[in-house]
Amino acid sequence: MTEAIPLEEYYDLTAVSELALSPNGERVAFVTDEFDRDEDDTRRSLFVVPTDGSRRPHRLTRASDAGSPRWSPDGSSVGFLAARDEDVAVTLSSGCENEGDETDEDEDEDEDEDEDENADENANETSEADDDPKTQLWVFDLEYGGDARQVTTADTFEDGVSEFDWAPDSERVVVSARDPTEDERDYLDRREEGGPIETERLQHKYEGSGWLDTVRTFLFVVDCESRTASRLDDAHDGGGFVAESGGLQPRWSPDGDRIAFRSSRVDEPDDSYVVDLYTVTPSGDSLRAVTDSTLTVSNPEWNADGDRLAFVGSDPENWYAPAELYVTDDELEDARSVTDDLDRTITWGGAPRWLDDETLLVAIGDEGWSRLVRAPADGSSTDRVFDAQGRDRTLRHFDAEDGTVAVVLSHPGDGHDLHALAADDLETDDPELERLTALNDAELERWETPVCDRIRYESDDGTEIDALAYHPPAFDPDDPEPHPLVVSIHGGPMAYDEPLFTFADACWTSRGYVVLKPNYRGSTSYGADFCETLKGAWNTVEVEDILAGVDAMVDRGWADPDRLFCTGFSQGGVNTAYAITATDRFAAAAAEHGVYDMRSCFGTDDCHNWWENDFGLPWEESETYEEISSIAAVDRIDTPLLVTAGGEDWRCPSTQAEQLYLSVKKQGVPARLVLYPEERHNVGDPDRAVHRLEELTGWFERFDPVSENGA
Repeated sequence: MTEAIPLEEYYDLTAVSELALSPNGERVAFVTDEFDRDEDDTRRSLFVVPTDGSRRPHRLTRASDAGSPRWSPDGSSVGFLAARDEDVAVTLSSGCENEGDETDEDEDEDEDEDEDENADENANETSEADDDPKTQLWVFDLEYGGDARQVTTADTFEDGVSEFDWAPDSERVVVSARDPTEDERDYLDRREEGGPIETERLQHKYEGSGWLDTVRTFLFVVDCESRTASRLDDAHDGGGFVAESGGLQPRWSPDGDRIAFRSSRVDEPDDSYVVDLYTVTPSGDSLRAVTDSTLTVSNPEWNADGDRLAFVGSDPENWYAPAELYVTDDELEDARSVTDDLDRTITWGGAPRWLDDETLLVAIGDEGWSRLVRAPADGSSTDRVFDAQGRDRTLRHFDAEDGTVAVVLSHPGDGHDLHALAADDLETDDPELERLTALNDAELERWETPVCDRIRYESDDGTEIDALAYHPPAFDPDDPEPHPLVVSIHGGPMAYDEPLFTFADACWTSRGYVVLKPNYRGSTSYGADFCETLKGAWNTVEVEDILAGVDAMVDRGWADPDRLFCTGFSQGGVNTAYAITATDRFAAAAAEHGVYDMRSCFGTDDCHNWWENDFGLPWEESETYEEISSIAAVDRIDTPLLVTAGGEDWRCPSTQAEQLYLSVKKQGVPARLVLYPEERHNVGDPDRAVHRLEELTGWFERFDPVSENGA
């Protein structure tokens, strides 16, 4: 057996989470996630690298985390969002940056006196603010160099800003920011001091945001030099939870005439997933609706002339239907899908890019794999491109500018890195793919990383299921020796497993496990019919598909039938718990951050619209809610069960984990509850991420009949 990868090696990994190409395509800014072992924190840093590979990446940010990089249209600057100490130029109101401005000498003297008299007070205020700085917009001037300068300030944006985009003149930006009324500010202050939560909102909480209030998010136009801001009164979130569920996503048109943004203005925006696309002038006039309240719109992008918009649209009542790419006409009306011929979904969060005025590039999920598609704006036939990517690695992020495409590719054995190629080479068999980063080479050289095979098998009713199987390099699929198996179930359920590097998979295969990842019915990337089978029917066909995959691995001789383990996160936790009510074949299971009693979950999570669209209302469809809840059949569980949860998880509340744990434990079945009090619907801090892997691995070893650490 290969040497097991120490779990603490997790701290040494680096990942790319965002990227942005310069307007001329010659440089790419990207954000990395790195782990600070001493501070138990994830650090997000901003880098820039030339796309020709002539130089190693250069770190821009060193003093604080950074995110959301966007190049100015003239290519001279990179804007980004960061919560960092206030710019000295802002604190001291220095005149150095404004030399040459005509000012009144008397006014200057008065201002100097005021500054002297209030110097200590201002210093104290700054110190207090520095204890908890809010996210603001900062800009690196790449021509002059030096540290970033602050564009938005706490004086104007007390709660910080959440998004931005550049004006075509590179001198102004549009930002999204909350703007409370006086009464709302009083309420927020009381909340800060431990006051009660008061609400009349239907959507009263949201994952990642916590308890919601009535404060609206508006667009503001900000002058980068003077830092003056003007609010666009008609450009706001609509009063629903758009700001929390992806933001307003402002995009300034290249001709400078209009700003596109998302908003929900249906009668009850908290009771709907409808999100429309609007445009407004930079002065705040002439608000226009682009879409007609039939879609959930995201990721708008203007064409070069500024007379058409492309965006991703999905069904607000049926999340199982593929998300499609839409393009408006040159009157910003009559948006039509230009990818409906594919029967494939646009990747989650995937933003389209215009290659030219007639062609777009977008990423789709295509049979358990993310890849690029070229889509003509007139709706004629789409083309799958970049075959050189290969089926053995998947696309994580991409951007395109001025004939250059930047991609982040991930491979199960080789990790993930940033690459660049010419857009004209997307359809060639052997493009000049320039690797721009070597993020984890040193770590990967020390490990034996997994091999990933794609397998297909039939479920109980004959439906063919696609799955990924990760195994140690020494494992021979053609002459297999049965190994312990971990079936790892993806979340969603509207998602899919694809061939990529994850630390958990590498750790498990280095310990001799085979890891099976089934793309069960309900998974996206296989077409609408395959995915919609699961709508309103959770814990039915997908559980059959998962268990059939386990059978297939045993039949192939890949898996030892006495050493089978099951786990999953979110929807994977839902399915794990239900699977062990239907079978006792697993030696142990781990259900993470899931939902197990759908009836009691309704109203305590942030998914009431989703549940109503899928299953109806619980007081009207009580039998359905019971049938899809593992807690209703908990008396059939005799598999040792680990249950994990996040104390601040509003998607799958921790009370669900407590119910399942107690119900299993009450029957004398070995059970363990692990609760991360400050975690949301993830396990983000590195210490907790390592602890999670220790818990999962330790639980499997404890109940492995041949393990030295077994119970």
